[in-house]
Amino acid sequence: MQRLQTPLTPEVIMELRSGDQVLLSGTVYTARDAAHARLVKTVLAGGELPFPIEGAVLYYVGPTPARPGKVIGSAGPTTSGRMDSYTPELLRRGLKGMIGKGARNQEVRQAIRAYQAVYLGATGGAGALLAQRVKAAEVIAYPELGPEAIFRLEVDELPLIVINDIYGGDLYSQGRQAYLSCR
Repeated sequence: MQRLQTPLTPEVIMELRSGDQVLLSGTVYTARDAAHARLVKTVLAGGELPFPIEGAVLYYVGPTPARPGKVIGSAGPTTSGRMDSYTPELLRRGLKGMIGKGARNQEVRQAIRAYQAVYLGATGGAGALLAQRVKAAEVIAYPELGPEAIFRLEVDELPLIVINDIYGGDLYSQGRQAYLSCR
């Protein structure tokens, strides 16, 4: 199990391979569909993003409201494919990590390789457990989007698995191939 700290560096990303289990600590930003659309519109118009994108990690999550005494509500991953049309542009701008669930399209997998980034999977359905790894949460942009606003999260040893690496590794393809070879 590898321990990673944000922001992600090229040296760390070069060490990761699809299938590696990691524990991620540090600052992570949340963003879903509507936020991604605004981020890409902003950068294409020459504007400033609401967070430093170089080395950043985006978590595809819309957390539920926090219960009294808690930092955040349930914080499970959403389907990453909904962000695929926006992802290559953000990778080009310096994004180095994404957290979600589900496979990425070919264009995103190519951009991960070209811009030296990594796609990490979080366990779907485990939002309450993943929320226990969030130590602080603050809305930093687009509050009118409610749970889909951009949050800055401080996480401590968030358990993840490398799905796509810079070498073309794809854990979903590897899993299918392993299954078919056993039949």
